[in-house]
Amino acid sequence: MTKAELIAAMADGAGLSKEQAKKALDAFTDSVTASLKRGDDVRLVGFGTFAAVTRKAGMARNPRTGQTVPRAASKTARFRVGEGLKTALNG
Repeated sequence: MTKAELIAAMADGAGLSKEQAKKALDAFTDSVTASLKRGDDVRLVGFGTFAAVTRKAGMARNPRTGQTVPRAASKTARFRVGEGLKTALNG
């Protein structure tokens, strides 16, 4: 599903215009991003949890050449599936 398809589905499901749905989706993604940047988790009960995690610096391997190269420490986001979503997906 693309962002445009998601916006259309949100608009139909919530009875909103596509412009309103786009604003709502943008506000959601901006809020999640800001929360994760602060180091806070975003918990949507029954759906899942977005969490910021820090990867330590280390060594990585270039798969093309086999050469090891240093990898800088970085932050990334993880999503842990909630029980309600897991149940919906599995039956």
